[in-house]
Amino acid sequence: MPLQKLKDLLNEQKVKYVVLSHSPAYTAQEIAATAHVPGKELAKTVMVKVDGEMTMVVLPASHQIDISRLKSVLGAGTVELADENEFRNRFPSCELGAMPPFGRLYGMKTFVDQTLAEDERIAFNAGTHTELMRMTYADYERTAEPVRLQFSDQSQP
Repeated sequence: MPLQKLKDLLNEQKVKYVVLSHSPAYTAQEIAATAHVPGKELAKTVMVKVDGEMTMVVLPASHQIDISRLKSVLGAGTVELADENEFRNRFPSCELGAMPPFGRLYGMKTFVDQTLAEDERIAFNAGTHTELMRMTYADYERTAEPVRLQFSDQSQP
């Protein structure tokens, strides 16, 4: 696992977690199916720019961001999805698109969708396209220190 910084944080905070290995998968729904994790319990990390500032938003794999709602709840002037080229160098120990939902480790704000808090346990990418970490949502919130908001909608099948 490439994210020693994350493991160090979790161990320091005495968080119990499990690392799950799975065959390579790249979309959140693919990962959920491959790892046998319900889509609503798999936290996907999406990078957005809020008034030009790179920001991490975290929501269930089975949901999609409502950009206008996110803009409204943040009271932001602009919110837009970030292009991979704009953030690829911010996560040197991660495969592109597999960064864990811990913005504090990368010097950025993290916003988490309220619907993730409805599950006792969540899973998320652990820096590669073949590993997930699973822990309680309460431990995630305590260690990641995200701001909890409502900004997503259930994806249509």
